Amino acid sequence: MDLRTEIKEFLGSRRARITPQQAGLPVYGGHRRVKGLRREEVALLAGVSVDYYVRMERGSLAGVSDGVLDALASALRLDEAERDHLLRLARQCRAPGAPRRRRPAVTVRAALRQVLDAISDAPALIGNGRYDVLAMNRLARALYAPVPADPRRPVNLARFIYLEPEAAADFFVDYDRIADDAAAKLRMAAGRDPHDEELIALVGELSTRSGLFRRRWASQDVRLQRSGRKRVRHPVVGRLDLDVESLDLPAEPGLYLTVYTAPAGTPTADGLALLASWAATQEAPATGVDAAHG
Repeated sequence: MDLRTEIKEFLGSRRARITPQQAGLPVYGGHRRVKGLRREEVALLAGVSVDYYVRMERGSLAGVSDGVLDALASALRLDEAERDHLLRLARQCRAPGAPRRRRPAVTVRAALRQVLDAISDAPALIGNGRYDVLAMNRLARALYAPVPADPRRPVNLARFIYLEPEAAADFFVDYDRIADDAAAKLRMAAGRDPHDEELIALVGELSTRSGLFRRRWASQDVRLQRSGRKRVRHPVVGRLDLDVESLDLPAEPGLYLTVYTAPAGTPTADGLALLASWAATQEAPATGVDAAHG
């Protein structure tokens, strides 16, 4: 991924979404040729010269102080994820020339697998920022049984979302939001490590094969890994409205523990109990999920 292009497109997209009225600026004359703020208006709001802002938007953040970046983030009304993304892009500019690299194969430590297996009443999995699912407990394997997999590589939920859109839309109740989140979180991962060869390959594959992904990726939106709600239609137990907690694993940088729960006494809690009963009957499930991680 070209860092200067990433910066240019990100800042340009954030500038285009803010009107002068939203920024509290006076508007003179009639027709404006640009969508959103002009560069000189962003420079005014950020307290920098127009030439300096133009240089930043052209992709040069090397030497830009954190104070200026913070002022720019405020001028562009960036949220927490967008601020984090901007800072990471700037850090990459300060250490240019890092080669594209393939990360070592990620293996989940036995102790972490034991943690997953100890979570017996809720689906739980360990994944990374590329949407690879690296390990699951029995309930998670049952939950994601409809997700196809290639036994030669980890299950990847982004591929399922974008390359199996009909199946994914049938499985995820809020498919459009899930697709938005997947592209935004992949772009966030790219900001953290733009030289991750496997991530570059994944984005290239999705861009080539999915028009929907190309449109979502072009939006330049970013998201943090956060708690939330995921609603699915499971072919065995039906609708599940799951609360999701996603936690960083400090000892394993880049990996996340995700757990799906439901309040006691709710239909989804009953559905999880039914899912556990069904999973217990599957002695050696032949799903793609198990084939990839057994």
